[in-house]
Amino acid sequence: MVKVCNFSAGPAMLPAEVMQWAAQELLDWKGTGMSVMEMSHRSAEFVSIAQTAEADLRELLAIPDNYRVLFLQGGASSQFAMVPLNLLRGKRGADYINTGYWSRQAINEAKRFCEVNVAASSEGSGFMTIPDLASWRLDPDAAYVHYTPNETIGGVEFHWIPDIPDVPLVADLSSTILSRPFNVANHAVIYAGAQKNIGPAGLTVVIVRDDLIGNPAPGTPAMFSYRNHAEAESMYNTPSAFAWYMAGLVFKWLKEQGGLEVMAERNLHKAEKLYAAIDTSGFYRNPVTPTCRSRMNVPFTLVDPGLDKTFLDKAAKVGLHALNGHRSVGGMRASIYNAMPEEGVDALIEFMAEFERCHT
Repeated sequence: MVKVCNFSAGPAMLPAEVMQWAAQELLDWKGTGMSVMEMSHRSAEFVSIAQTAEADLRELLAIPDNYRVLFLQGGASSQFAMVPLNLLRGKRGADYINTGYWSRQAINEAKRFCEVNVAASSEGSGFMTIPDLASWRLDPDAAYVHYTPNETIGGVEFHWIPDIPDVPLVADLSSTILSRPFNVANHAVIYAGAQKNIGPAGLTVVIVRDDLIGNPAPGTPAMFSYRNHAEAESMYNTPSAFAWYMAGLVFKWLKEQGGLEVMAERNLHKAEKLYAAIDTSGFYRNPVTPTCRSRMNVPFTLVDPGLDKTFLDKAAKVGLHALNGHRSVGGMRASIYNAMPEEGVDALIEFMAEFERCHT
């Protein structure tokens, strides 16, 4: 088998060691004679898998004891509805920060349930920057403030946490969770789809403060209540058991690598290399304000868009896959999550230099 470099934004690469561990246990998990895919989620065997995964995630992110960790389904997109349904608590509105495609998706869904105040937006810049906190027009009576620390499509990232002490802060951390240390205690709710830095698609991790559980809006579907999932320890219904197991293996791998401080150093190094290759070239361009550039998702364009297809075709032939930009913006995008080795970034940089040489 020839292993390629997969730059997909998600489902994304998984660490090779994790895939090997899963392969070894696929047919027989620890001598049980069963695959994890066959186990009852209520069996002692799977409960041990689930508990270990949660404990490791708590250790990695230093999650305080007064937060519940939920392993749910529905993707981050379901959280666009679950957040207002569980956090409004009788209030009429919430504040949202609009920094790109996924922020807009969250805003549009929240409008079904509450009055949305777009407290700040970078739409005027084409979503190429992040509004300064001093410019945010926050409503002191808002039920919560929602932001997207990393926009997967546009490639902008918060390298700071908004200081909003009096209103619950909510973060869609799908693209950056576990890529660096993150202060959970400054947030009321953090949610993240698994398919980037956690594991395979089908799992969503929600970290929610205890005091925000238990008062869903009237008429909230049972499956959308944080209380129901918390009381059932994420087994209110049959969970995504195999994805949960795989996430646990990723958490184990991260601990063996040295934790999130080590991952932060690696990810910064990879990103700086790739941005330097783009910035020193007259052939490629990244339009994002340098102080707001994502370390996980690096979009770039070619000087001649007519060469896009040729670039992608030739890249695929040398094992560099899924470099096409999102359909809404075009161009190219290299997603370089935790599992992308530095050698993969080096191979992309080398290819980009050779492609530029052949087309200038």
